[in-house]
Amino acid sequence: MGDVDRPESVSRWFPEAPRSAAAARRFVRAALDGVAPELADTAQFLTGELVTNAVLHARTAAEVAVGVDDGRVRVRVSDDRPGRGPVPRRYPPYAGTGQGLALVERLASRHGAEAETGGRRKTVWFELWPDGPPAPSPGWVTAEPCGGSGTTVTLVDVPSALCSAAQQHRHAVLRELALVASAGDVPGVRAEDLVTAADIDHVLSACVAAASERPPQEAHLATLRLPLPADAAPAVRTLRQVLDLAEEAAREERLLTLPALPRGRAFQDWMFEQILGQLAGERPTAWTVVPREPDASASELVPWDPGAVRAGRSPVIAADAGNRIIAVNGPAADLLGWQPDELVGRRLTTLIPEHLRRRHSVAFSSLLLTGRARIVGRSVPLPALHRDGRVVPVRLYIETQEMADGRTVFVAQLSPRATTSVDAPAPPGRSAQPSLPEDGGASAPAAPEPRRSTGGGRTDLSALERLALLADTGAALNNTLDLGEGLRSVGRLLTRRLADWCAVDLFTEDARVERACVVHRDPRGLRPGAYEGRLPPVSESSRGPLARVLRGAGPLLLADAPPAGQVGSALDADYRELFRGLGAGSAVVAPLRARREIFGALTVARTAGRRPFTEDDLVLVDDLVRGLALGVDNARLYQETRNIAQRLQRSLLPVLPEVENLQLAARYAASSTTAQVGGDWYDSFVVPNGDTAVVIGDVTGHNLDAAISMSQLRSMLRGIAVDRQEPPEVVLRRLDLANHSLYREATATCLYGLVKGPARGPWELKHSAAGHPPPLLTTWNGEARYLEEGSGLLLGMDPTMPRRTARTALPARSTLLLYTDGLIERRDEPLDRGLDRLRRHAAALAREPLETFCDELLIGLGADSADDIAVLAVRPAPSS
Repeated sequence: MGDVDRPESVSRWFPEAPRSAAAARRFVRAALDGVAPELADTAQFLTGELVTNAVLHARTAAEVAVGVDDGRVRVRVSDDRPGRGPVPRRYPPYAGTGQGLALVERLASRHGAEAETGGRRKTVWFELWPDGPPAPSPGWVTAEPCGGSGTTVTLVDVPSALCSAAQQHRHAVLRELALVASAGDVPGVRAEDLVTAADIDHVLSACVAAASERPPQEAHLATLRLPLPADAAPAVRTLRQVLDLAEEAAREERLLTLPALPRGRAFQDWMFEQILGQLAGERPTAWTVVPREPDASASELVPWDPGAVRAGRSPVIAADAGNRIIAVNGPAADLLGWQPDELVGRRLTTLIPEHLRRRHSVAFSSLLLTGRARIVGRSVPLPALHRDGRVVPVRLYIETQEMADGRTVFVAQLSPRATTSVDAPAPPGRSAQPSLPEDGGASAPAAPEPRRSTGGGRTDLSALERLALLADTGAALNNTLDLGEGLRSVGRLLTRRLADWCAVDLFTEDARVERACVVHRDPRGLRPGAYEGRLPPVSESSRGPLARVLRGAGPLLLADAPPAGQVGSALDADYRELFRGLGAGSAVVAPLRARREIFGALTVARTAGRRPFTEDDLVLVDDLVRGLALGVDNARLYQETRNIAQRLQRSLLPVLPEVENLQLAARYAASSTTAQVGGDWYDSFVVPNGDTAVVIGDVTGHNLDAAISMSQLRSMLRGIAVDRQEPPEVVLRRLDLANHSLYREATATCLYGLVKGPARGPWELKHSAAGHPPPLLTTWNGEARYLEEGSGLLLGMDPTMPRRTARTALPARSTLLLYTDGLIERRDEPLDRGLDRLRRHAAALAREPLETFCDELLIGLGADSADDIAVLAVRPAPSS
C-alpha cells in the first residue's frame, strides 16, 4: 500500500446535481493518491454510488470526507436528510437500479450509517482494510424505517416475486424521471410532484423492506403490515399520478425504461388502492381475491420454477423477455418432434410457421414496448411448427409469471387443437381463494392445526365440518370439465382442512399406475409436482400399502412411513420415497372404487409433530373416497365419450382438393371453454362436371350426438351433390328432406356453394344457405361485403319451404370466406358487432397469403371462443 497515512480526513461539499457523483469520484481519487490502486479504485467506485443515492433520495448537498489510518481507507458521505435512512434494495444483479448499497455491502470491509446527535445530518460510511478480518459492520439502520406513528396498512396475500418485480420497475421509472428532471424536461410532470413522489416511494420501500424481513405465513405469499403516516394519502395519489404519466411516456418511447407488463401494472394499482382505501378507513382486500383482466391473471402465485415445467404432464414451453426458450418439458417436445434439451436456448420463432414469424416478432416487441397484450391470458387457436416442417394445430394459453428475482417469464401451455390439456388452467376466478380474517389482518393459514375433539367426537372435525368437507370436495371435482384441475382443487381443500399433503394415484388404460396429482399445503422447496407421473407397475412382489390398496384393501392407517421390510418392488420403493421426500408422521391410504372396480388410491398424510391420524379418521376418509371415486369415474366416462367424438370429428376433416388456379385453405378450432366436441364442419370437393363444391355447416349441440349427426349430414350432402349435380338450392332441399325423414329432431345450419369458371377466369359463386351466416367476399383492394342473398330456413324446420340460389362474381385474387358462428358470436354482444369485426379483420388481411389469412382470423377472433370455429377460404388466383 505504501506509507500513506492520513489520520486527518479531507472533505468537500458537492451540490445537489447529477454531476456531483463524477466530481466526488475525482475528489476521492486525488485524496487517495499513493494508496494501493485496488483500494483507491474501490473507494472511488463506492463513493460514486453513495453520492448518487444522496442526490437522488436525500436531494441535498453532500459532504464527502476521506481519510487513511493505519492503511485503512475510510469514506464518509453526509447529507442534510437524517430522516431519509438508507434502504437496501435486494435486487438481482441484472437490475438497472437499486445496486448501490448492495455493492457497498459486498466490496467494503465495513459499512454503516449514523444520524448526528440532534437529528440534523445523516452519514453513510464505509471502510476498506488491506488485510486482516474486519470488525462486524453495524448495518444501515439510522431510524425507524417508516418513521413516527400513523396508520397501519395491511397488504394481504402479496406474492413476493411479483411485488419485487413491480418495485424494481417503479424505482427504475422514478430514477429515470429524476435524471430527466435534472435536464429540465419531464413532460407533464411538475418538479414538486416528482419530489413528493420520490419521498413517499422511499417511505413505502422502507416499510415493505422492513415488513418483508418477517417470515411469511405461506410459501411465497406474505401479509405485509406497513406503518404509514396518517396524512400519506395525498402523497400516494401524487406518486400514482406521476407513475401513470411515466407509463404513458414509456409507451410512447419517450423513456428508456420499458412500460410495466399487465400483471405488474395490475399489482401496483391494487397496492395503491389498498393503501388509499385503508387510510380512508376501509378494510383490506387480498390480492388473491381481486378480479383481474385475463392478461393480468395467473394460475400460479409462487415464483416460476423450471423444475415444475419439466415435471409437468401437459405440454409447456417457457420463454424469457429476449424471446428465447428457457424451459420445455417432454410432452411439448414430443408434440413438436424435438428433444427438450435441443429447444432450450433457441428462439421461440423456431416453433412458429414461417408465415407467422414476422407477426409474432412484431406482437412480442409491441408487448414489451407498450405493456399491452393481445393474447396473454387467453386461449388462442394457432398453428405450431413441427421439426419435420409440418404444421401442428394447437390451442395456446400464455401467462406471465415472475421468477424469484423479479424477472418475467412467458409460460405457454399447448393443447392439440382437438384435445383438452389435462392441466389446462382454469379461467381466472374459478379456483378457491383464501378468506380474510375478521380483523382484516393476515390471511388465514393454508392448513390450520385441526382442532381437537371435545367429548366423544369421532374425529377432530365436527359433524358440520365433516359434511362441509364432503360437499366441497364433491363440488370441486364436479365444477370443472378437467379431471386434473378437479383433483388439484380437491387436494387444496384436503390440505387446508385435513392433512399436510395428499396424493392421488390412478390406473391408466393399459393397467399401469400414474400419480395424477400431489398437493402439499406448503410446497416451498418441496416441489410436490416432481413426484407426479408414471409409476412402476403393480407386480406380484409388490406388498407395500399402496399395492395392497390398489388390490382392494383399506382404508389403511399408517403410523409412519412404510418400513424398508415392506419394499418388495419398484412400486413399493417409489411409495416409500414419496413419504421420505414429503415427510409423514401418519397417513391414511384408501382405494378409489366405483362400479365394483378399483381404479386408484388416495393418500392423505400429516407430518411429524402434528396430531396423528387415528382409527376414528378412517370413517371420514372412507366417506371422502366414495365421493371422490364417483367424481373421478364420471369424469373418466365423460372424457372417454369426448375422446370418441374428437376422433370422429378429426377423421371427418377433409383433405381439400387441388384445383388449378383456385387456392383453398381451412381451419377448425374446438371451443376453449366447453367439452370441445361440436357439430361444426367444412368440406370441399370437385363434382363430376368440374365445379368446385364448398360446404360449411353447424349441427346443434356439443356432444357425441352432434358429431355423429354432423358426419351423417356431411356424407348425405356429398352423395346428393355428386349424384345429382343440381343447383345449390335443390341440393339443400334434398338434404333437408333426407335429414327430416331420418332424424326428425335434428336441426343444423348449412351453406352449399359451387365455384364455377375456367382456370383463367372469370369465376362465379352459386350458393344457397340454410340458416347459416352469410359468406364474406373481400377483394384484393380490401373491400369486404357479406353475400346475404340465397338465405333460407335452417335444416330440420320445414323441408317443403322453397329455397333460393344466389349468383356472385368472384374477382381475381379476391377471398371468399365461409365460417361458422363461433367466429363472430360473443356473449352479451349484438351479432352485428361481431359481423362488423370480422369484416374489418378480413379487409385488413386482404393481401395476405391465404394460409396467413386464416391463421390471423383465428388468432384475432378465435381467442376464448365459447363455441367451435370452422372456416373455409377460397381465392381465385390466375397464373401471372
